[in-house]
Amino acid sequence: MSGTKALILGGETGLLGMSLAATFEDAGWEVITTPRPSDDAWNPAALGELLDRHAPDVVFNTWAYTQVDLAEDESDQARRVNAVLPEILGRLASDRSFKLVHYSTDFVFGGKAETPRKEEEKPTPECVYGRTKFEGERALLALDLPDLLIIRTAWLFGPGKKNFVRTMLDLCRRNNCVSVVHDQVGSPTYTPDLAKYSLDLIRADAKGLYHVANAGRASWCELASEALRSAGVSCEVTAIASSEYPQKAKRPGFSVLDTEKFTETTGVTPRSWVQAVRDYVYRETTQED
Repeated sequence: MSGTKALILGGETGLLGMSLAATFEDAGWEVITTPRPSDDAWNPAALGELLDRHAPDVVFNTWAYTQVDLAEDESDQARRVNAVLPEILGRLASDRSFKLVHYSTDFVFGGKAETPRKEEEKPTPECVYGRTKFEGERALLALDLPDLLIIRTAWLFGPGKKNFVRTMLDLCRRNNCVSVVHDQVGSPTYTPDLAKYSLDLIRADAKGLYHVANAGRASWCELASEALRSAGVSCEVTAIASSEYPQKAKRPGFSVLDTEKFTETTGVTPRSWVQAVRDYVYRETTQED
């Protein structure tokens, strides 16, 4: 699909959106980006006019309310962005010929698990953020769109915007030690890799629900430790339990994503999160120098 047109909602300023824009431009696509959603995003006529004006082949929805703890107090706003807006977009897609790619999250899962989460596993979100993102998924799937792709991903880090890895590096350059949660385990995901894997799914004409993340699993403590090793930053990382770092929203204890379906569809095996962290840290430190 070289030379086709992509509209990336959130591509101007979003962590994932910016990586999508760079990746698809490098692949020869014409790319149109938008900033965060304005009030017009909830106006079907205005949003429809945007879609008709650009006539994209693929629309990527990276718009999301991602402030996990604040969502507990702003549940209406979280639902408005994470559930209502995707449904509006889906209804507009039903009358048009573009492919819709929507991004969701590992936070749709809760409870206990010991093996990576598969697409067919029933979500049991335990916080407002997770519940509203799952509601957005359900709203889109209920529309039975002929060309819908939902990508669940997790623990994003990458260039261009604040993220967990960047925060750990900054903290440890100012302090001799840092305490990081060890009993939450997930799938760290590098946004340039996720963007490339999104392109792989488009090229494979994938439809439905897919889990996409870098390979392997890590706790937040392990992710921080690897980032600091990669950067050569001397800092003591102390592992603590979630109970020692109270947060308003409950996080999944184990939300590692199974990416086997992605590999079966594309023939691509995601690279490990460790390799991705090293690549990211190298690029960040090179730019600083």
